[in-house]
Amino acid sequence: MKMLVQSFWLLFFYLLGLGVSILVGGVIPGSVLGMLLLFIALALGWVDPGRVDRISELLIDNMVLFFLPAAVGLIASVGLILNNLTAILVAAAVSTVLIVAAVGVTQQRLEVRKRKRKIRRSGHDIR
Repeated sequence: MKMLVQSFWLLFFYLLGLGVSILVGGVIPGSVLGMLLLFIALALGWVDPGRVDRISELLIDNMVLFFLPAAVGLIASVGLILNNLTAILVAAAVSTVLIVAAVGVTQQRLEVRKRKRKIRRSGHDIR
């Protein structure tokens, strides 16, 4: 019975996300909005994490099942992928480089902030 109640909470936020998605014109998928709303409700303490813990663990433990349709779709589209392989590889390489650069810059800025905060706490002046 507990799993059924926990499933209700996930379904409730999923449907709530679908409703919000329809209201904003379907720009963001309802499932994504539902997860975001559930996260906000959990973070703000509106929903106790115990209300979704067991069903969440079950879904995470069996997550591989959610990737099967995508894998079958890739296998079914192998001809299309091969025709556009160069573009796919270039896009993957460029996006990887951009992500690594963005993470590096962000990390450096955070380290500088952390160092400045540490210096301020010790009572020294920063220029």
